[in-house]
Amino acid sequence: MMNVMEFDDGYKATIAYDPEIEMFRGEFFGLNGGADFYAKDPASLRHEGEISLRVFLEACAEKDIPPRKPGGKFALRLDPELYAQAGLAAKAQGLSLNQWITQVVSAAANY
Repeated sequence: MMNVMEFDDGYKATIAYDPEIEMFRGEFFGLNGGADFYAKDPASLRHEGEISLRVFLEACAEKDIPPRKPGGKFALRLDPELYAQAGLAAKAQGLSLNQWITQVVSAAANY
């Protein structure tokens, strides 16, 4: 089970419970900045998330900043044995290592 709450236009936030303050915390991901929100129950959490996202998007519009992070590249460090095994698995399927890793991550993320 993934603790993810979905909002309009494909925005998503991870949800966690903070026992110290006895509240749920939501944190949007994939944004070009931070936006989080808190509430005592799921319905209130959704409401607070909508407000937080709206404020964030308005601030981005005012400053002419794209709200989503540009994606695509990241460095991946693997130990030498795992790197060799991944390369072999990719080659066995006729794929580049990048193509193979993209497929594996897509499958794991249910994308």
